[in-house]
Amino acid sequence: MGQKVSYTEEFKASAIKLVNDSDKPASMIAKELGISPGLLYGWLNKSRQPKEVKAIMERISSLESENKQLKAELKRIRQEREILKKATAYFARESE
Repeated sequence: MGQKVSYTEEFKASAIKLVNDSDKPASMIAKELGISPGLLYGWLNKSRQPKEVKAIMERISSLESENKQLKAELKRIRQEREILKKATAYFARESE
């Protein structure tokens, strides 16, 4: 599997502008830019979304990121709790 390549917003905007201003098909422009047509079509679809949809999608992305962080923190805290339970049981036996 190949490495994930990240493109700048300027590159994406330029690619979208090329498609909108050109008579060439988007697939040909994608080939000339060295990217997959699917990637370019995704950028085009995203650029054509209303601003409200974009704002909602960004909020969803933000919430997903926060959810991922919270799940990781919860996992860590559960592990710490289990360690503390075992330590408590150990020391309770020792003091008897």
